[in-house]
Amino acid sequence: MPLFEIETDAHIMVGWAANDEEAIQLAQEHYPDEAVRRVLQRPRDVWVISKRLLGIESSVTPCEVARDCLSKASGDKVHAIRLYRQETGVDLHEAQLAIESNMSLGW
Repeated sequence: MPLFEIETDAHIMVGWAANDEEAIQLAQEHYPDEAVRRVLQRPRDVWVISKRLLGIESSVTPCEVARDCLSKASGDKVHAIRLYRQETGVDLHEAQLAIESNMSLGW
């Protein structure tokens, strides 16, 4: 089954579907109040995110503290950054980098 990239008003989803119509149904099932803006069949069976493009150095590894903060914050990035700062004592920039890096690593 092909991998599709489905963009709505506020989200970009990646999922498997048999065709464009099923991909649109997938988006409407999860985000019924959002209009589907774009559907694209991916050329490969994997979704790749460039860490360099996101500004993440290759030495970044998953951080259990950041992942725990993301979990406690239910994925709310701003709240997770606050929690991370409280738990580690780092500044805003370092906390933001840790949380965003772990979000992109699929916490």
